[in-house]
Amino acid sequence: MLTASYRALSPVHLLSLAIGTALLAPAAHADFIDDSSASLTTSTIYLNRDFRENAGQNKREEWGQGFLLDIQSGYSEGTVGFGLDALGMLGVKLDSGGGRTGTDLLPVQDDGGTPDQFGRLGLTAKVKVSNTELRYGSHIPELPVVKASDSRLLPQMFEGGLLTSSELDGLSFTGGRLDKVIDRASTNSEELILNSKNRRFAAGVSADHLDLLGLDYQFAEGLTGRYYLAELDDIYRQHFFGLLASQTLGSGTLSADARLMLSQDSGAANAGQVDNRAFNAMLGYAIDGHKLGLGYQDMGGDTGYAYIDGSDPFLVNFVQINDFANADERSWQARYDYDFSTLGVPGLSFMTRYVKGSDAQVAGSDERGGEWERDIELKYVVPSGALKDVYVRLRNASFRSDFARDADENRVIVGYTLPIW
Repeated sequence: MLTASYRALSPVHLLSLAIGTALLAPAAHADFIDDSSASLTTSTIYLNRDFRENAGQNKREEWGQGFLLDIQSGYSEGTVGFGLDALGMLGVKLDSGGGRTGTDLLPVQDDGGTPDQFGRLGLTAKVKVSNTELRYGSHIPELPVVKASDSRLLPQMFEGGLLTSSELDGLSFTGGRLDKVIDRASTNSEELILNSKNRRFAAGVSADHLDLLGLDYQFAEGLTGRYYLAELDDIYRQHFFGLLASQTLGSGTLSADARLMLSQDSGAANAGQVDNRAFNAMLGYAIDGHKLGLGYQDMGGDTGYAYIDGSDPFLVNFVQINDFANADERSWQARYDYDFSTLGVPGLSFMTRYVKGSDAQVAGSDERGGEWERDIELKYVVPSGALKDVYVRLRNASFRSDFARDADENRVIVGYTLPIW
C-alpha cells in the first residue's frame, strides 16, 4: 500500500487554503488571476450501435450535445504557490428513447428513459513548490494504470489526490490515491469497480481506492522508459513497464510503443483470482503523409486483463468497440493512416485498422473463441477562417465474435474548443 501525505488535508482545507492565500496579498492575487486561463469545449455526438444477433436490445442510438468549461487559475507568489481549478460539464439530450438507450452518451433512469440534461462540477485545489505539484479534487487521468474514458459527451472523472514532480532533468514522478469515480453518463460519485467484460471476473466488485506511483525517464531524444505500480484495494496489484521510441529512418520516421503489464490479485482478493501477463506492442513507420502500423497483443496467465470499469484499458488493441483482453487471447493489428495535406487538402485525415484475436478462453467453459474488428475514420479540422479548428469525425466499426454479441457502429462527432482568455 502507498502512503500519501495529502490525506492529512481534507479537500475543504486545501480549497480554503488556496483561495485564502490568493486573496490575502495583492501581488499573489495578481498572479492567481493574470496567469489563469479558460476554455469552452463543445462536442456533438451521434452514436448508433446495431447488434446483429442474439436476444436483448437490438439497437442503441442516441444523439447529444456536450459542453466542458475548463477554468485554470495561476499560482500565488512565493516559494509555495496555491491555485484552484474548476471543471463545469453539461450534457444535453438531442434524441433518445424508444428502447434505444445505453450508448453511454446519456444517463439511463430507473424507468428506462433519459434526462433532458445532466451536469457536474469538479473543483481541484493545487499546491506547487518548484517543479512539484499536488492536486486534490477532480482529475481526468491519462496514465498507464488508470486512463479516464473521454469518448462520449462528458469525460469520466476521478476524485482524489495526485502528486507530480519533475525536479530532475529527464525524470518525472507521479503518485497518489483515487477513491471515487464519476462515469461518462453519470452525475454520481461512486466507488471504483472492477471491469467484468465477458464475465472475466465477478460483476460489481468494488474497491475503496486505487493507489499508484510511476516514473517516466527520457534516456535520450526519442527514447523514454516508463514504470508504474498500482493497487486496486483488496482486488489486484499491477506493474506496468513501457518503452517509447522514435527514430528517423530514411525519409520517414520509425516509432515503437512496447508495454508489459503484470497483474495479480492482492489483499483480500475480493474478485477472486487475478493472474494476467499482458504484453502488447505497436510498431509504425510514417513517410510522406502515409503511416503503416503493426500491433501485437498477448494475454498470458489464468485470467483476462484487469482494469477499472468505465475506464480505457491501456492496451494497443483496445479499439472502438473491443479490447481483445480475454484470458489466453492473442491478437494482432494492421493499421493505415493518411494525411491529405500532402495532396493539398490540409486538415483532412483518414485511418483504418483491422484487429484479429484468437484462442480466447471463454469464461465459464472450456471453449476457445476468436473475434475481429475493423474500424474506419475520416476526420476534417477546418484549417483557417471563421470556423478554424472546428472538427468533424466520421467513425465506422464492425465487430464479430464467437462468444460476444456482434455489432456494427457508426459515430458522427462535431467538436470545437473556444479559448475564452
